[in-house]
Amino acid sequence: MSIAAEPSPTPFGRLLTAMVTPFDANGSVDLELAGRLALHLVEEGSDGIVVCGTTGESPTLSWEEQGRLLVAVREAVGSRAKVLAGTGSNCTSEAVAATAHAADAGADGALVVVPYYNKPPQAGLEAHFRAVSEAAPSLPLMLYNVPGRTGSSLSPATVARLMDCPNVISFKAASGTTDEVTQLRLTCGSRLAVYSGDDALTLPMLSVGAVGVVSVVSHVAGRQMKTLIDAFLSGRHCEALAQHEALLPVCKALFATTNPIPVKAALELSGWPVGAPRLPLVPLDPAMRAALSDTLAALRPT
Repeated sequence: MSIAAEPSPTPFGRLLTAMVTPFDANGSVDLELAGRLALHLVEEGSDGIVVCGTTGESPTLSWEEQGRLLVAVREAVGSRAKVLAGTGSNCTSEAVAATAHAADAGADGALVVVPYYNKPPQAGLEAHFRAVSEAAPSLPLMLYNVPGRTGSSLSPATVARLMDCPNVISFKAASGTTDEVTQLRLTCGSRLAVYSGDDALTLPMLSVGAVGVVSVVSHVAGRQMKTLIDAFLSGRHCEALAQHEALLPVCKALFATTNPIPVKAALELSGWPVGAPRLPLVPLDPAMRAALSDTLAALRPT
């Protein structure tokens, strides 16, 4: 085992937004608004957009809806930002098909979550991700570990074995600990680009080798999050710390209940009519919405 002394590459930039899926008044996907929102996020500092992830309510989107969303966002942002498609499933054949489709539809990468609910062992996780990798060998993959949602955790040792897949190049770390970043760098080396999957841990994770964040907060504070990242990387650590502290209340507010319930409310409060989440998620309750409004109003500008 050797320490990864070299910095990791940034295949998708530093700031990626895990974008919500807008719904119209009838509950249908609003593709026009999705395109406008994606372009707005890029203008506010996002280097990349992730469509159809957990924040995008992928569990309640059909594969057809997901395909149309990817095309709409790709067309909206053009070459101004990277576009990643969430293609994960707890059925390997579905993840394989979705990833191959994303490659054909022009995605710059795929975010592939650890299979949820059926809790495969590490050997099963390795076989799953190998199958996905082989289905679209030219499409860069970001493996996504979020054990709080999936019930399983992808170990750094398993990721290290997957590094012989040329398109396994990045990892979204959402286990809630900076130690995951360190263990990944120790076992996989600097070729693996690790992104924070938790807005509140962006600064701590950058300090131990993460290259950026897949963010929810950037829906409403993209410029501030980009400033935090840029300040840290430029050695302006006090400025980065000040941004971290300024953003922490909104980080907490946007995860006060199940994501993406609060961020959809935050967008509504910010003038983006993205609609309510689909059942079984429900709109933010009035008391939490009022508190969220106060938090957004108090967010310090940069």
